[in-house]
Amino acid sequence: MSTDTWLVAGLGNPGPGYAGNRHNIGQVVLDLLAARVGGRFTSSKAQAVTLEGRLGIGGPRVVLAKPLTYMNLTGGPVSALARFHDVAPDHVIAVHDEIDIPFNTVKLKLGGGEGGHNGLRDISRALGTKDYLRVRVGVGRPPGRQDTADYVLKDFGTVEKKDLPFLVDDAADAAELLITEGLLAAQQRFHAPA
Repeated sequence: MSTDTWLVAGLGNPGPGYAGNRHNIGQVVLDLLAARVGGRFTSSKAQAVTLEGRLGIGGPRVVLAKPLTYMNLTGGPVSALARFHDVAPDHVIAVHDEIDIPFNTVKLKLGGGEGGHNGLRDISRALGTKDYLRVRVGVGRPPGRQDTADYVLKDFGTVEKKDLPFLVDDAADAAELLITEGLLAAQQRFHAPA
Protein backbone atom coordinates (compact mmCIF):
# COMPACT_ATOMS: atom_id res chain seq x y z
CA MET A 1 0.00 0.00 0.00
CA SER A 2 0.99 3.59 -0.59
CA THR A 3 2.63 5.46 2.27
CA ASP A 4 2.45 8.98 0.88
CA THR A 5 -1.34 9.38 0.93
CA TRP A 6 -3.29 10.03 4.12
CA LEU A 7 -7.02 9.57 4.70
CA VAL A 8 -8.51 11.91 7.30
CA ALA A 9 -12.09 11.07 8.24
CA GLY A 10 -14.23 13.47 10.25
CA LEU A 11 -16.83 11.51 12.16
CA GLY A 12 -20.40 12.66 12.66
CA ASN A 13 -24.00 12.15 11.64
CA PRO A 14 -25.47 13.40 8.35
CA GLY A 15 -27.89 16.25 7.95
CA PRO A 16 -28.32 19.77 9.29
CA GLY A 17 -30.15 18.59 12.43
CA TYR A 18 -26.90 17.07 13.74
CA ALA A 19 -24.46 19.72 12.47
CA GLY A 20 -23.91 21.50 15.80
CA ASN A 21 -23.88 18.37 17.98
CA ARG A 22 -20.86 17.41 20.07
CA HIS A 23 -20.86 14.09 18.18
CA ASN A 24 -20.19 16.01 14.93
CA ILE A 25 -17.04 17.84 16.02
CA GLY A 26 -14.98 15.63 13.68
CA GLN A 27 -16.86 16.96 10.66
CA VAL A 28 -16.45 20.55 11.86
CA VAL A 29 -12.69 19.98 12.04
CA LEU A 30 -12.74 18.55 8.50
CA ASP A 31 -14.46 21.70 7.24
CA LEU A 32 -11.54 23.74 8.59
CA LEU A 33 -8.98 21.37 7.07
CA ALA A 34 -10.79 21.66 3.72
CA ALA A 35 -10.55 25.45 3.92
CA ARG A 36 -6.83 25.16 4.64
CA VAL A 37 -6.26 22.75 1.74
CA GLY A 38 -8.29 25.01 -0.51
CA GLY A 39 -11.10 23.10 -2.10
CA ARG A 40 -14.64 21.86 -1.80
CA PHE A 41 -16.03 18.51 -0.81
CA THR A 42 -17.61 16.53 -3.63
CA SER A 43 -19.70 13.35 -3.55
CA SER A 44 -17.96 10.00 -3.85
CA LYS A 45 -19.27 6.50 -4.48
CA ALA A 46 -18.16 5.54 -0.95
CA GLN A 47 -21.11 7.22 0.83
CA ALA A 48 -18.97 10.21 1.75
CA VAL A 49 -18.05 13.65 0.54
CA THR A 50 -14.33 13.93 -0.12
CA LEU A 51 -11.66 16.44 -1.01
CA GLU A 52 -8.24 15.51 -2.35
CA GLY A 53 -5.35 17.90 -2.00
CA ARG A 54 -1.96 18.58 -0.44
CA LEU A 55 -0.90 20.06 2.86
CA GLY A 56 1.09 23.11 1.80
CA ILE A 57 2.98 23.46 -1.45
CA GLY A 58 4.35 20.06 -2.42
CA GLY A 59 3.26 18.64 0.94
CA PRO A 60 1.77 15.24 1.67
CA ARG A 61 -1.28 14.14 -0.31
CA VAL A 62 -4.45 13.99 1.76
CA VAL A 63 -7.94 12.70 1.19
CA LEU A 64 -10.36 14.47 3.52
CA ALA A 65 -13.63 12.60 4.04
CA LYS A 66 -16.93 13.20 5.77
CA PRO A 67 -19.00 9.99 5.75
CA LEU A 68 -22.65 10.48 4.85
CA THR A 69 -23.74 7.50 6.94
CA TYR A 70 -24.80 7.62 10.56
CA MET A 71 -21.97 7.36 13.08
CA ASN A 72 -22.41 3.64 13.81
CA LEU A 73 -21.97 2.88 10.07
CA THR A 74 -18.83 4.97 9.53
CA GLY A 75 -16.57 1.99 8.86
CA GLY A 76 -17.94 1.20 5.40
CA PRO A 77 -17.11 4.58 3.83
CA VAL A 78 -13.75 4.82 5.62
CA SER A 79 -12.59 1.35 4.56
CA ALA A 80 -13.89 1.82 0.99
CA LEU A 81 -11.95 5.09 0.66
CA ALA A 82 -8.82 3.53 2.18
CA ARG A 83 -8.98 0.71 -0.37
CA PHE A 84 -9.72 3.01 -3.30
CA HIS A 85 -6.88 5.43 -2.46
CA ASP A 86 -4.49 2.62 -1.43
CA VAL A 87 -4.10 3.98 2.12
CA ALA A 88 -2.71 1.69 4.82
CA PRO A 89 -4.49 1.72 8.22
CA ASP A 90 -1.56 3.53 9.87
CA HIS A 91 -2.21 6.43 7.45
CA VAL A 92 -5.92 6.62 8.34
CA ILE A 93 -6.82 9.35 10.84
CA ALA A 94 -10.23 9.41 12.53
CA VAL A 95 -11.16 12.80 13.97
CA HIS A 96 -13.85 12.28 16.60
CA ASP A 97 -15.54 13.50 19.77
CA GLU A 98 -14.17 12.11 23.03
CA ILE A 99 -16.08 12.25 26.32
CA ASP A 100 -13.17 10.82 28.32
CA ILE A 101 -11.11 14.00 28.01
CA PRO A 102 -12.14 17.52 29.04
CA PHE A 103 -13.72 19.97 26.66
CA ASN A 104 -11.15 22.15 24.89
CA THR A 105 -8.52 19.38 24.93
CA VAL A 106 -7.03 17.44 22.01
CA LYS A 107 -5.26 14.10 22.42
CA LEU A 108 -3.79 11.76 19.82
CA LYS A 109 -3.16 8.06 19.72
CA LEU A 110 -2.54 5.07 17.48
CA GLY A 111 -4.77 2.08 18.04
CA GLY A 112 -6.23 1.07 21.36
CA GLY A 113 -9.82 0.66 22.42
CA GLU A 114 -12.85 2.52 21.17
CA GLY A 115 -14.14 3.59 24.61
CA GLY A 116 -17.74 2.82 23.65
CA HIS A 117 -17.55 5.05 20.56
CA ASN A 118 -19.70 3.33 17.91
CA GLY A 119 -18.04 5.16 15.01
CA LEU A 120 -14.58 3.96 16.04
CA ARG A 121 -15.89 0.46 16.69
CA ASP A 122 -17.29 0.30 13.16
CA ILE A 123 -14.06 1.62 11.62
CA SER A 124 -12.02 -1.00 13.52
CA ARG A 125 -14.39 -3.72 12.29
CA ALA A 126 -14.32 -2.53 8.67
CA LEU A 127 -10.55 -2.01 8.52
CA GLY A 128 -9.92 -5.30 10.34
CA THR A 129 -7.61 -3.54 12.80
CA LYS A 130 -7.61 -0.97 15.59
CA ASP A 131 -4.21 0.29 14.46
CA TYR A 132 -5.23 3.58 12.88
CA LEU A 133 -4.64 7.09 14.20
CA ARG A 134 -7.16 9.07 16.21
CA VAL A 135 -7.47 12.79 16.87
CA ARG A 136 -9.56 12.76 20.03
CA VAL A 137 -11.41 16.06 20.44
CA GLY A 138 -12.51 16.52 24.04
CA VAL A 139 -16.18 17.27 24.61
CA GLY A 140 -16.18 16.37 28.32
CA ARG A 141 -18.45 14.09 30.27
CA PRO A 142 -22.19 14.56 30.59
CA PRO A 143 -23.22 16.52 33.68
CA GLY A 144 -24.93 14.69 36.53
CA ARG A 145 -26.70 11.54 35.41
CA GLN A 146 -27.39 12.67 31.86
CA ASP A 147 -27.24 9.82 29.37
CA THR A 148 -24.06 9.85 27.28
CA ALA A 149 -25.93 9.36 24.00
CA ASP A 150 -28.23 12.29 24.78
CA TYR A 151 -25.24 14.44 25.74
CA VAL A 152 -23.22 13.90 22.55
CA LEU A 153 -26.32 14.42 20.40
CA LYS A 154 -26.87 17.89 21.83
CA ASP A 155 -25.30 21.10 20.59
CA PHE A 156 -22.44 22.70 22.47
CA GLY A 157 -23.49 25.05 25.26
CA THR A 158 -23.26 28.84 25.09
CA VAL A 159 -20.02 29.02 27.09
CA GLU A 160 -18.47 26.17 25.08
CA LYS A 161 -19.34 27.88 21.79
CA LYS A 162 -17.05 30.79 22.71
CA ASP A 163 -14.04 28.45 22.87
CA LEU A 164 -15.15 26.10 20.09
CA PRO A 165 -13.23 27.86 17.28
CA PHE A 166 -9.99 27.44 19.25
CA LEU A 167 -10.69 23.76 19.89
CA VAL A 168 -11.46 23.14 16.20
CA ASP A 169 -8.28 24.99 15.20
CA ASP A 170 -6.19 22.89 17.63
CA ALA A 171 -7.72 19.65 16.33
CA ALA A 172 -7.00 20.64 12.71
CA ASP A 173 -3.43 21.55 13.70
CA ALA A 174 -3.09 18.17 15.43
CA ALA A 175 -4.22 16.28 12.30
CA GLU A 176 -1.77 18.23 10.14
CA LEU A 177 1.08 17.66 12.60
CA LEU A 178 0.34 13.92 12.68
CA ILE A 179 0.80 13.85 8.92
CA THR A 180 3.80 16.15 8.59
CA GLU A 181 5.81 15.33 11.72
CA GLY A 182 4.43 12.07 13.12
CA LEU A 183 2.61 10.87 16.20
CA LEU A 184 5.34 11.51 18.76
CA ALA A 185 5.85 15.15 17.73
CA ALA A 186 2.10 15.75 17.71
CA GLN A 187 1.69 14.15 21.13
CA GLN A 188 4.55 16.20 22.56
CA ARG A 189 2.82 19.37 21.44
CA PHE A 190 -0.76 18.54 22.37
CA HIS A 191 -0.23 16.37 25.44
CA ALA A 192 2.11 18.82 27.19
CA PRO A 193 0.79 20.14 30.51
CA ALA A 194 -0.71 23.60 30.26
